[in-house]
Amino acid sequence: MQTSIREIRFRLFVLLLRAFALVLFLSFIFFIGVTGYFLTSSSTPIPFPFVNTLQGYYLANGSWDGVEKIFEMERGLDTANSILLDEEQRIILDHRPDSASTVNTPYEIRDEDVVIELRINNEIIGYLIFTTFNISARFGIARAILIPIGMLSFILALFLVVVATLLVRRFVNPLADVIYAARAVANGDLNTRIETQGPQDLRSLSESFNEMAGSLERNDRERRDMLADVAHELRTPLSVIRGRLEGIIDGVYEENGSQVSTALEQTYILERLIEDLRLLTLAETRQLQFDTKNVNVAELIERTIEMFSAESQEKNISLSFNERNGNLFAELDPQRFEQVMSNLIGNALRYVNENGKVWVTANATNEGLRITVNDNGAGIPEEDLPFIFDRFWRKDKSRSRTSGGTGLGLAISKQLVEAQGGTIEAKNLSEGGLQVMIEFKN
Repeated sequence: MQTSIREIRFRLFVLLLRAFALVLFLSFIFFIGVTGYFLTSSSTPIPFPFVNTLQGYYLANGSWDGVEKIFEMERGLDTANSILLDEEQRIILDHRPDSASTVNTPYEIRDEDVVIELRINNEIIGYLIFTTFNISARFGIARAILIPIGMLSFILALFLVVVATLLVRRFVNPLADVIYAARAVANGDLNTRIETQGPQDLRSLSESFNEMAGSLERNDRERRDMLADVAHELRTPLSVIRGRLEGIIDGVYEENGSQVSTALEQTYILERLIEDLRLLTLAETRQLQFDTKNVNVAELIERTIEMFSAESQEKNISLSFNERNGNLFAELDPQRFEQVMSNLIGNALRYVNENGKVWVTANATNEGLRITVNDNGAGIPEEDLPFIFDRFWRKDKSRSRTSGGTGLGLAISKQLVEAQGGTIEAKNLSEGGLQVMIEFKN
């Protein structure tokens, strides 16, 4: 792992250095281009260090007296065809060969002369004239310009290396961790996580990646659990059907109606399980079609309770819908809402003991509509409440399926409610039992 991360970090570091080197190279090319233009152009040249030397000399001495020693010290610049004038354009020094001019005589600047103004505090103190600015003089000035530029570029390169090293720790290392972790997740290692470090944007990237990896790991685990649960649920009815049919073939069971009806009963369980799985899949992928209407929720609840009245009487369980307040109309799919209520009421009746009670309430609220299905059964351990809407959840033995259910009712109810813009949650009642609450917003 460490070797792979080091390789990624090295590649990112090289990429960073290339970017810095490109900027440095382009800057150097720019200065070379400016210098080349200066060498080939007859226009006024750009200022160079010798000009600063002359201006500094005047500033230090207050006059041009003794300035010839500055020209003698400047060996990198060809001044053979130069003239130094004072602010009144009188000759101070004349380095032209075969020149008949004399010091302190006025000089008339010509069009072909190259003139460099010498200034202090924006006041002209003199002029440096090149009467014949030959290639040797141009290269001398270019050399005087390029040497400081080269030194500056070298110092800048060292500075960029230091900056790059700091950026490696600040940006490159966290980014390398993200790249490596992304590759690990792509290869199936879904428990990969990365340390949150670096600036805020990289921290946000790391946190988002960890959330994504956690979600992928959770979805993969749920997929595996669902496959195992489906296989477990299918095994029991298939085993019963197979046992009955083999017994009939082997003569263990007679070919009478009771044996055939037992096998047929198991096929109904299989059919219901498959239909519930299909419905749950469509609801989770938002492919289920809803026929939304403005319906009276109270009437739908009464109709559902009427369907379970015989079962509740048989089990001697009180099933009631006495509390109903406010405007109980809502935009819902009546068939899907009845299916939700059937799942919740049927689930409550299944796990309430004899002589128990199940009651439904419906009340209008400021935000919309609230429906509850309550029972006085054994309830659910608090640590298990977040999981009761999962597929095939049966952790608590007091609510394990004893008959008839597929273990998908609450999961289907959750998907059907949320697909219509509602919420569903469960909690234990203080006096004992479970309450499932559904809310629809206006």
